[in-house]
Amino acid sequence: MAATNPVVIAIDGPAASGKGTLSQRIADAFGLAHLDTGVLYRAVGVSVLRAGGDPADNAAAAKAAYALDPDHPILREVELRTDAAAQAASKVAAVPEVRAALLDFQRRFTQHPPGGAPGSVLDGRDIGTVVCPEADAKLFVTASVEVRAERRLKELRNRGIPAIPSDVLEDMKARDARDSQRAVAPLRPAADAFVLDTSALDADEVFARAVAHIGSKTGLRPTA
Repeated sequence: MAATNPVVIAIDGPAASGKGTLSQRIADAFGLAHLDTGVLYRAVGVSVLRAGGDPADNAAAAKAAYALDPDHPILREVELRTDAAAQAASKVAAVPEVRAALLDFQRRFTQHPPGGAPGSVLDGRDIGTVVCPEADAKLFVTASVEVRAERRLKELRNRGIPAIPSDVLEDMKARDARDSQRAVAPLRPAADAFVLDTSALDADEVFARAVAHIGSKTGLRPTA
């Protein structure tokens, strides 16, 4: 049976900051459900592209968002991890109707964590500021744009995808600009978020600092 008042941990940050890996690790450590909210936006973006539309088209993006549900097979597709999907996601995320359509999806997840989990970890770009402003613990994971571009370049090459360093850096800067300057739910730390700069930290150091902060806010202790 799920907890009456499920704990909610919000983890936000820009692309390639390491928040996704950290969020899954945090969820596993505390026995919580995990939702990568970026997957929702990627699914909407890819749906628009498959229909021959433009992800920046408000009407097309909103239609795809309202058609998305937790059991939609697109949410489990490998294509969502491509750079094209990431770029499309950044565009649909600037559409107010898309954000409104997915807001309820995310909040239902926190209110009723799957598997009877005692709470959830959500990672994205507006979890602590918009989706779950009353989250029990909030983290904003970031790194310099140069470090994040290098991480993305390594990821692409490891997947056998040709990439030019200067292009990856410019794409990262453009995405940062879209995410931080959009009119609805711009990317920014919540006023009460713990800002964690991962530029000079390894994964274990980032995890240790995150666990310490979450413990101080919630009293939770890792179970794994």
